[in-house]
Amino acid sequence: MQTRDLMSRNFEVVSRDTHVKEAAIKMRDLDVSVVPVCDGPTLIGVITIRDIALRLAAEGYDAMLTQVGEIMTRDLTYCYEDQEIEEALTVMESFQIDRLPVLDRNQRLVGIISRSQIAFRGAGHPAAHPEITVLPNDYAAATAGRR
Repeated sequence: MQTRDLMSRNFEVVSRDTHVKEAAIKMRDLDVSVVPVCDGPTLIGVITIRDIALRLAAEGYDAMLTQVGEIMTRDLTYCYEDQEIEEALTVMESFQIDRLPVLDRNQRLVGIISRSQIAFRGAGHPAAHPEITVLPNDYAAATAGRR
C-alpha cells in the first residue's frame, strides 16, 4: 500500500507571512497540531504546537505580531505519495513525529499522513473504508460486534 492510499488530501496551509495567532486559531479550529507552511504549492516548513510553545511563548514573542516564518520548523521531514506506507512509518518513528507532509515527485504538497491513519489501516477498522464516514464518538458503535 502506498502513502497516497491513506493520506488526507483535505488539509489547510498557511504562508510564512501569516501571523502566529491566526495559525494557532486555525490549528485549534481544525483540531490539528501541525499546519504546513507553503509558498504557493511548495512546502517551505511546518508550524507546530511545539514551535508555538518553545519558540514563541518561551521567548516572549507576541503572537499577534510574529509571523509564522519567524518560528516555523524549516528542517523538513516528508515522504512521497508513491512511497510504501512502511517507509512513511519508519520516517515518523525515526524522527518521532505523528504527521508527515506528503509530496509528489515535483516537490508539491499533495497530502498529509498520520500515524493514526496508518495504525487504523486494518480491514476491520472504518478508516480502511473511505466510503464510510464514522465520526470519532461513533467509533465504538461502528465497531460493535466486530471481532
